[in-house]
Amino acid sequence: MLKFTFLGTSSGTPTRHRNVSGLAVQTVLNADWFLVDCGEGTQHRLLQTPLSLHDLAAVFITHVHGDHCYGLPGLLASAGMGKRTKPLKLVAPLPVWQWFEATRALTDLHLPYEVEHVDVEDQALVYEVPGVRVERHVLSHRVPSHAYRVQVETRRSRLKTDALKATGLPPGPAWRALQQGEDVHFEGALMRSADFADTQLDTAIAVLGGDNAAPALLHGACQGAQLLVHEATYTQEALDKVGAGPMHSSARLVAEAAQAAAVPNLVLTHFSARHQNDEGMAALLAETRAHYSGHAFLANDLDVFALDSAGTLTAALAPERTKKGDDR
Repeated sequence: MLKFTFLGTSSGTPTRHRNVSGLAVQTVLNADWFLVDCGEGTQHRLLQTPLSLHDLAAVFITHVHGDHCYGLPGLLASAGMGKRTKPLKLVAPLPVWQWFEATRALTDLHLPYEVEHVDVEDQALVYEVPGVRVERHVLSHRVPSHAYRVQVETRRSRLKTDALKATGLPPGPAWRALQQGEDVHFEGALMRSADFADTQLDTAIAVLGGDNAAPALLHGACQGAQLLVHEATYTQEALDKVGAGPMHSSARLVAEAAQAAAVPNLVLTHFSARHQNDEGMAALLAETRAHYSGHAFLANDLDVFALDSAGTLTAALAPERTKKGDDR
């Protein structure tokens, strides 16, 4: 029901194998997709995926720091040069919108489509279309930072075929209409969809965090969620050394918060360059598993994760990782 493509998993600056923050989110409802954060180089990573900027429905920025938003003007400009005309929602703190507007004015950027700003400080419900609901949750960082709780609902309808056959109504368009929730007339009688079709509502919920020094703040947001995606910039040992200044999380802090909230799946991202080797990634994973009993993953650029309504998370590794082996 939800698919996540990691476009950048490094913190602060890009490294040889990791770009800065960007996460593409797809649903099964239609071709529309969403982008959470847009660090410099995000549009180049997108060229390595099947995703099209014509189908981008909204961009959600967690906070104003450059490794989460410096790629925004270039990406939106490329969408315009690609003849996009469909309006786009930009869900972001006000400073991000002010910076984007200044950049657009000073660089003579004329977009052939409307960009509608939604200020995350104005309301908790920041995006809603049929089947999709996105709420923001406040985090703790050096600047205002937010998480987005994404909820996707799909309805499945199964016909009661034996009951339909008993009425004498032949299979065909009338059966399809009943399955789609429409009532139909047959031999002078009204056949109600509710009598001949069982409808099941499937829900998938994921919480996607921005930079955050206090993962426990997401305890409420994680209730009922099947997945938490959160930064784990440091191991606890490294975080103790750098101190409170950066206001980031350790793998241990995130793992403890996910365990307390009973979230069944956890994907960590936004890793410090100091941990981006085999030893560092192994330490992050070991620390996570020591404090969290669910399914834990360390994301790499271009990894794809799929979450279904039953809460099962499956991972498809980037091609280069499949060749080298999984470092989780």
